[in-house]
Amino acid sequence: MVRIGIAGIGFMGVTHFKAIQRLRNARCVAVFTRDRKKLGGDWSGVQGNFGPPGGSFDLKKLGVRAYDNLDALIADPNLDLLDNCLPSNLHVEPTIKALRTGKHVLVEKPIALQLRAAERMVRVAHDCQRQLTVGQVLRFFPEFRLIKDLAVGGRYGRIRGAHFKRIISRPTWGEGWEARVQKTGGPALDLHIHDSDFVRFLFGDPVAVQSTGLLAENGQIEYLTTQYLYGGDLNVTCNSGALAQPSLMFDHGYEVYFERATLLFDSAMMTRPRLYPSGNKPPIEPKVRGKDVFDAFVGEIKYAVDCIENSTEPTLISGEAACGSLRLCLKEMESVKKGGRAVKL
Repeated sequence: MVRIGIAGIGFMGVTHFKAIQRLRNARCVAVFTRDRKKLGGDWSGVQGNFGPPGGSFDLKKLGVRAYDNLDALIADPNLDLLDNCLPSNLHVEPTIKALRTGKHVLVEKPIALQLRAAERMVRVAHDCQRQLTVGQVLRFFPEFRLIKDLAVGGRYGRIRGAHFKRIISRPTWGEGWEARVQKTGGPALDLHIHDSDFVRFLFGDPVAVQSTGLLAENGQIEYLTTQYLYGGDLNVTCNSGALAQPSLMFDHGYEVYFERATLLFDSAMMTRPRLYPSGNKPPIEPKVRGKDVFDAFVGEIKYAVDCIENSTEPTLISGEAACGSLRLCLKEMESVKKGGRAVKL
Protein backbone atom coordinates (compact mmCIF):
# COMPACT_ATOMS: atom_id res chain seq x y z
CA MET A 1 0.00 0.00 0.00
CA VAL A 2 1.51 3.31 -1.12
CA ARG A 3 0.69 6.15 1.27
CA ILE A 4 0.14 9.47 -0.50
CA GLY A 5 0.16 13.04 0.76
CA ILE A 6 -1.38 15.71 -1.48
CA ALA A 7 0.11 19.21 -1.42
CA GLY A 8 -2.46 21.75 -2.60
CA ILE A 9 -6.23 21.36 -2.53
CA GLY A 10 -7.21 23.19 -5.69
CA PHE A 11 -8.86 21.68 -8.75
CA MET A 12 -6.05 19.19 -9.40
CA GLY A 13 -5.58 18.32 -5.75
CA VAL A 14 -9.26 17.44 -5.36
CA THR A 15 -9.25 15.57 -8.68
CA HIS A 16 -6.28 13.49 -7.53
CA PHE A 17 -7.89 12.87 -4.13
CA LYS A 18 -11.03 11.49 -5.79
CA ALA A 19 -8.96 9.38 -8.17
CA ILE A 20 -6.92 7.85 -5.34
CA GLN A 21 -10.13 6.63 -3.68
CA ARG A 22 -10.54 4.22 -6.61
CA LEU A 23 -7.12 2.61 -6.16
CA ARG A 24 -6.66 -0.63 -4.25
CA ASN A 25 -2.94 -0.27 -3.71
CA ALA A 26 -2.79 3.37 -2.59
CA ARG A 27 -4.38 5.61 0.01
CA CYS A 28 -4.35 9.34 0.63
CA VAL A 29 -3.26 9.73 4.24
CA ALA A 30 -2.52 13.47 4.39
CA VAL A 31 -3.21 16.77 2.66
CA PHE A 32 -1.74 20.26 2.85
CA THR A 33 -3.64 23.53 2.44
CA ARG A 34 -3.57 26.89 4.21
CA ASP A 35 -7.28 27.45 3.62
CA ARG A 36 -9.20 26.97 6.89
CA LYS A 37 -12.37 25.67 5.23
CA LYS A 38 -10.42 23.18 3.15
CA LEU A 39 -8.54 21.97 6.24
CA GLY A 40 -11.93 21.00 7.63
CA GLY A 41 -12.83 19.04 4.49
CA ASP A 42 -15.09 21.65 2.90
CA TRP A 43 -13.90 21.62 -0.72
CA SER A 44 -17.23 22.71 -2.19
CA GLY A 45 -15.73 25.96 -3.50
CA VAL A 46 -13.20 24.15 -5.70
CA GLN A 47 -14.13 24.21 -9.40
CA GLY A 48 -12.38 23.52 -12.69
CA ASN A 49 -12.97 23.51 -16.43
CA PHE A 50 -14.69 20.14 -16.23
CA GLY A 51 -16.29 17.91 -13.64
CA PRO A 52 -18.45 18.77 -10.61
CA PRO A 53 -17.47 21.05 -7.69
CA GLY A 54 -15.07 19.67 -5.12
CA GLY A 55 -17.58 18.50 -2.52
CA SER A 56 -17.09 17.92 1.20
CA PHE A 57 -15.24 15.14 3.01
CA ASP A 58 -14.92 13.96 6.60
CA LEU A 59 -11.14 13.82 6.63
CA LYS A 60 -10.86 12.45 10.16
CA LYS A 61 -13.23 9.60 9.34
CA LEU A 62 -11.21 8.85 6.24
CA GLY A 63 -8.00 8.84 8.28
CA VAL A 64 -6.53 11.83 6.43
CA ARG A 65 -4.23 14.17 8.35
CA ALA A 66 -4.68 17.85 7.41
CA TYR A 67 -1.56 20.04 7.53
CA ASP A 68 -1.43 23.82 7.26
CA ASN A 69 2.39 23.69 7.06
CA LEU A 70 3.96 22.32 3.88
CA ASP A 71 7.25 21.38 5.54
CA ALA A 72 5.33 19.32 8.09
CA LEU A 73 3.62 17.36 5.32
CA ILE A 74 6.91 16.74 3.54
CA ALA A 75 8.54 15.61 6.79
CA ASP A 76 5.72 13.17 7.65
CA PRO A 77 7.46 9.78 8.03
CA ASN A 78 4.25 7.94 7.15
CA LEU A 79 4.28 9.13 3.51
CA ASP A 80 5.70 7.21 0.58
CA LEU A 81 4.66 9.59 -2.20
CA LEU A 82 4.21 13.35 -2.29
CA ASP A 83 1.57 14.34 -4.83
CA ASN A 84 2.53 17.95 -5.64
CA CYS A 85 -0.60 19.74 -6.89
CA LEU A 86 0.59 23.20 -5.92
CA PRO A 87 0.63 26.00 -8.53
CA SER A 88 3.33 25.52 -11.18
CA ASN A 89 5.61 28.19 -9.69
CA LEU A 90 5.79 26.03 -6.54
CA HIS A 91 6.67 22.76 -8.19
CA VAL A 92 10.43 22.89 -7.86
CA GLU A 93 11.54 23.41 -4.25
CA PRO A 94 8.86 21.30 -2.48
CA THR A 95 9.54 18.47 -4.92
CA ILE A 96 13.28 18.61 -4.33
CA LYS A 97 12.80 18.80 -0.56
CA ALA A 98 10.50 15.77 -0.63
CA LEU A 99 12.93 13.76 -2.76
CA ARG A 100 15.74 14.55 -0.33
CA THR A 101 13.64 13.34 2.60
CA GLY A 102 13.20 9.97 0.88
CA LYS A 103 9.78 10.49 -0.72
CA HIS A 104 8.86 9.62 -4.25
CA VAL A 105 7.10 12.50 -6.02
CA LEU A 106 4.28 12.84 -8.53
CA VAL A 107 4.21 16.48 -9.61
CA GLU A 108 1.51 18.06 -11.72
CA LYS A 109 2.29 19.35 -15.19
CA PRO A 110 4.17 21.33 -16.27
CA ILE A 111 7.08 19.89 -14.32
CA ALA A 112 8.38 23.47 -13.88
CA LEU A 113 8.26 26.86 -15.57
CA GLN A 114 11.96 26.85 -16.54
CA LEU A 115 13.85 24.02 -18.20
CA ARG A 116 16.94 24.33 -15.96
CA ALA A 117 14.77 23.97 -12.87
CA ALA A 118 13.07 20.90 -14.35
CA GLU A 119 16.42 19.30 -15.17
CA ARG A 120 17.57 20.00 -11.61
CA MET A 121 14.53 18.12 -10.27
CA VAL A 122 15.40 15.12 -12.44
CA ARG A 123 19.03 15.15 -11.24
CA VAL A 124 17.99 15.25 -7.58
CA ALA A 125 15.57 12.35 -8.09
CA HIS A 126 18.39 10.35 -9.68
CA ASP A 127 20.86 11.23 -6.94
CA CYS A 128 18.32 10.32 -4.22
CA GLN A 129 17.28 7.14 -6.05
CA ARG A 130 13.63 8.21 -5.82
CA GLN A 131 11.01 8.16 -8.54
CA LEU A 132 9.86 11.43 -10.07
CA THR A 133 6.73 11.21 -12.19
CA VAL A 134 4.88 14.07 -13.88
CA GLY A 135 1.14 14.40 -14.43
CA GLN A 136 1.04 14.43 -18.23
CA VAL A 137 -2.41 12.90 -17.99
CA LEU A 138 -3.38 13.19 -21.66
CA ARG A 139 -1.41 10.00 -22.27
CA PHE A 140 -4.08 8.25 -20.16
CA PHE A 141 -7.19 9.84 -21.69
CA PRO A 142 -8.91 6.93 -23.52
CA GLU A 143 -9.81 9.06 -26.54
CA PHE A 144 -6.18 10.10 -26.99
CA ARG A 145 -4.58 6.80 -26.05
CA LEU A 146 -6.62 5.32 -28.89
CA ILE A 147 -4.44 7.19 -31.39
CA LYS A 148 -1.29 5.62 -29.99
CA ASP A 149 -2.85 2.16 -29.92
CA LEU A 150 -3.99 2.40 -33.55
CA ALA A 151 -0.60 3.73 -34.66
CA VAL A 152 1.28 0.94 -32.89
CA GLY A 153 -1.19 -1.71 -34.09
CA GLY A 154 -0.66 -0.71 -37.70
CA ARG A 155 -4.05 -1.84 -39.00
CA TYR A 156 -4.70 1.48 -40.72
CA GLY A 157 -1.12 2.24 -41.68
CA ARG A 158 1.00 5.09 -40.46
CA ILE A 159 -0.15 8.59 -39.57
CA ARG A 160 0.43 11.10 -42.35
CA GLY A 161 -1.26 14.15 -40.83
CA ALA A 162 -2.69 15.20 -37.49
CA HIS A 163 -4.25 18.30 -35.93
CA PHE A 164 -4.91 18.78 -32.23
CA LYS A 165 -6.81 21.47 -30.35
CA ARG A 166 -7.29 22.48 -26.71
CA ILE A 167 -9.41 25.52 -25.94
CA ILE A 168 -10.74 26.93 -22.68
CA SER A 169 -12.54 30.05 -21.54
CA ARG A 170 -10.90 32.23 -18.93
CA PRO A 171 -11.81 30.85 -15.49
CA THR A 172 -14.34 32.93 -13.56
CA TRP A 173 -13.72 31.23 -10.22
CA GLY A 174 -10.87 31.53 -7.73
CA GLU A 175 -8.18 34.19 -8.00
CA GLY A 176 -7.94 36.71 -10.81
CA TRP A 177 -6.60 35.91 -14.26
CA GLU A 178 -3.39 37.93 -13.91
CA ALA A 179 -2.44 36.20 -10.66
CA ARG A 180 -3.23 32.83 -12.20
CA VAL A 181 -1.06 33.53 -15.25
CA GLN A 182 1.92 34.49 -13.07
CA LYS A 183 1.68 31.20 -11.19
CA THR A 184 1.15 28.94 -14.21
CA GLY A 185 2.99 30.54 -17.12
CA GLY A 186 -0.27 31.26 -18.94
CA PRO A 187 -2.27 29.14 -21.40
CA ALA A 188 0.64 28.61 -23.80
CA LEU A 189 2.44 26.65 -21.10
CA ASP A 190 -0.06 25.50 -18.50
CA LEU A 191 -2.68 24.39 -21.04
CA HIS A 192 -0.74 23.71 -24.22
CA ILE A 193 1.89 21.53 -22.51
CA HIS A 194 -0.64 18.70 -22.78
CA ASP A 195 -0.53 18.84 -26.56
CA SER A 196 3.22 19.36 -26.84
CA ASP A 197 3.69 16.31 -24.64
CA PHE A 198 1.25 14.19 -26.63
CA VAL A 199 2.84 15.15 -29.93
CA ARG A 200 6.19 13.93 -28.57
CA PHE A 201 4.49 10.77 -27.27
CA LEU A 202 3.24 9.97 -30.77
CA PHE A 203 6.03 11.22 -33.02
CA GLY A 204 9.08 12.13 -30.94
CA ASP A 205 10.75 15.53 -31.18
CA PRO A 206 10.32 17.55 -34.38
CA VAL A 207 13.29 19.12 -36.10
CA ALA A 208 11.81 22.59 -35.51
CA VAL A 209 8.57 24.39 -34.64
CA GLN A 210 6.87 27.34 -36.26
CA SER A 211 4.25 29.08 -34.13
CA THR A 212 2.06 32.15 -34.32
CA GLY A 213 -0.06 33.50 -31.52
CA LEU A 214 -1.96 36.24 -29.77
CA LEU A 215 -0.18 38.18 -27.04
CA ALA A 216 -2.07 39.69 -24.11
CA GLU A 217 -1.22 43.14 -22.77
CA ASN A 218 1.04 41.58 -20.14
CA GLY A 219 3.07 39.84 -22.86
CA GLN A 220 1.72 36.38 -22.10
CA ILE A 221 0.61 34.19 -25.01
CA GLU A 222 -3.10 33.54 -24.66
CA TYR A 223 -3.52 31.56 -27.90
CA LEU A 224 -1.13 29.90 -30.34
CA THR A 225 -1.04 27.74 -33.45
CA THR A 226 1.97 25.52 -34.05
CA GLN A 227 3.28 23.54 -36.99
CA TYR A 228 5.65 20.80 -35.86
CA LEU A 229 8.27 20.40 -38.58
CA TYR A 230 9.32 16.79 -38.96
CA GLY A 231 10.38 16.74 -42.60
CA GLY A 232 9.20 14.12 -45.05
CA ASP A 233 5.46 13.69 -45.47
CA LEU A 234 4.35 13.93 -41.82
CA ASN A 235 2.34 17.08 -41.11
CA VAL A 236 1.33 17.89 -37.51
CA THR A 237 -0.35 21.04 -36.20
CA CYS A 238 -2.08 22.24 -33.05
CA ASN A 239 -3.98 25.25 -31.74
CA SER A 240 -4.47 25.95 -28.07
CA GLY A 241 -5.43 28.81 -25.79
CA ALA A 242 -7.97 30.64 -23.66
CA LEU A 243 -10.18 32.34 -26.22
CA ALA A 244 -13.51 30.51 -25.84
CA GLN A 245 -16.63 32.15 -24.44
CA PRO A 246 -17.75 31.22 -20.90
CA SER A 247 -20.48 29.01 -22.35
CA LEU A 248 -17.69 26.75 -23.70
CA MET A 249 -15.48 26.18 -20.68
CA PHE A 250 -13.39 23.41 -22.21
CA ASP A 251 -12.98 21.67 -25.55
CA HIS A 252 -10.28 19.39 -26.87
CA GLY A 253 -10.01 17.05 -29.79
CA TYR A 254 -8.15 16.04 -32.92
CA GLU A 255 -8.17 15.02 -36.58
CA VAL A 256 -5.78 12.16 -37.34
CA TYR A 257 -5.21 10.98 -40.89
CA PHE A 258 -3.91 7.43 -41.16
CA GLU A 259 -3.04 5.92 -44.55
CA ARG A 260 -6.25 3.87 -44.50
CA ALA A 261 -8.55 5.67 -42.06
CA THR A 262 -9.46 9.02 -40.59
CA LEU A 263 -10.02 9.40 -36.85
CA LEU A 264 -11.98 12.36 -35.46
CA PHE A 265 -12.82 13.54 -31.96
CA ASP A 266 -14.18 16.79 -30.53
CA SER A 267 -15.23 16.69 -26.88
CA ALA A 268 -17.78 19.48 -27.35
CA MET A 269 -19.52 17.71 -30.25
CA MET A 270 -19.21 13.95 -29.69
CA THR A 271 -18.88 11.64 -26.71
CA ARG A 272 -16.60 9.15 -28.46
CA PRO A 273 -14.06 9.23 -31.30
CA ARG A 274 -15.31 8.32 -34.77
CA LEU A 275 -13.26 6.27 -37.24
CA TYR A 276 -13.79 6.53 -40.99
CA PRO A 277 -12.21 3.48 -42.69
CA SER A 278 -10.96 3.47 -46.28
CA GLY A 279 -13.40 2.93 -49.11
CA ASN A 280 -17.10 3.58 -48.66
CA LYS A 281 -17.43 1.77 -45.35
CA PRO A 282 -19.62 3.53 -42.76
CA PRO A 283 -17.93 5.23 -39.79
CA ILE A 284 -17.53 3.28 -36.58
CA GLU A 285 -17.03 4.18 -32.93
CA PRO A 286 -13.94 2.35 -31.67
CA LYS A 287 -14.09 0.98 -28.16
CA VAL A 288 -12.22 3.13 -25.67
CA ARG A 289 -11.28 2.29 -22.12
CA GLY A 290 -12.72 4.40 -19.32
CA LYS A 291 -16.13 5.51 -18.14
CA ASP A 292 -15.60 9.11 -17.06
CA VAL A 293 -13.00 11.87 -16.98
CA PHE A 294 -11.58 10.71 -13.64
CA ASP A 295 -10.47 7.39 -15.16
CA ALA A 296 -7.53 9.11 -16.84
CA PHE A 297 -6.33 10.47 -13.49
CA VAL A 298 -6.89 7.08 -11.87
CA GLY A 299 -4.72 5.52 -14.57
CA GLU A 300 -2.02 8.16 -14.20
CA ILE A 301 -1.74 7.82 -10.42
CA LYS A 302 -2.02 4.03 -10.55
CA TYR A 303 0.88 3.97 -12.99
CA ALA A 304 3.05 6.01 -10.59
CA VAL A 305 2.01 3.84 -7.64
CA ASP A 306 2.62 0.58 -9.52
CA CYS A 307 6.10 1.75 -10.52
CA ILE A 308 6.90 2.45 -6.87
CA GLU A 309 5.55 -0.90 -5.69
CA ASN A 310 7.35 -2.85 -8.42
CA SER A 311 10.55 -0.75 -8.43
CA THR A 312 10.22 -0.20 -12.17
CA GLU A 313 11.28 2.88 -14.14
CA PRO A 314 8.29 5.19 -14.79
CA THR A 315 9.19 5.79 -18.42
CA LEU A 316 5.67 6.73 -19.54
CA ILE A 317 5.47 9.85 -17.34
CA SER A 318 9.07 10.23 -16.25
CA GLY A 319 10.73 13.47 -15.28
CA GLU A 320 12.99 13.11 -18.31
CA ALA A 321 10.00 12.86 -20.66
CA ALA A 322 8.43 15.90 -19.01
CA CYS A 323 11.63 17.90 -19.51
CA GLY A 324 11.51 17.12 -23.20
CA SER A 325 7.90 18.25 -23.45
CA LEU A 326 8.62 21.45 -21.52
CA ARG A 327 11.53 22.18 -23.85
CA LEU A 328 9.29 21.73 -26.89
CA CYS A 329 6.57 23.97 -25.46
CA LEU A 330 9.08 26.70 -24.62
CA LYS A 331 10.44 26.56 -28.18
CA GLU A 332 6.91 27.11 -29.49
CA MET A 333 6.52 30.14 -27.25
CA GLU A 334 9.88 31.43 -28.48
CA SER A 335 8.69 31.12 -32.06
CA VAL A 336 5.55 33.15 -31.30
CA LYS A 337 7.61 35.91 -29.73
CA LYS A 338 9.91 35.92 -32.77
CA GLY A 339 6.96 36.70 -35.02
CA GLY A 340 6.37 33.17 -36.25
CA ARG A 341 9.95 32.36 -37.27
CA ALA A 342 10.86 28.67 -37.19
CA VAL A 343 12.86 27.67 -34.12
CA LYS A 344 15.04 24.59 -34.11
CA LEU A 345 15.06 22.19 -31.20
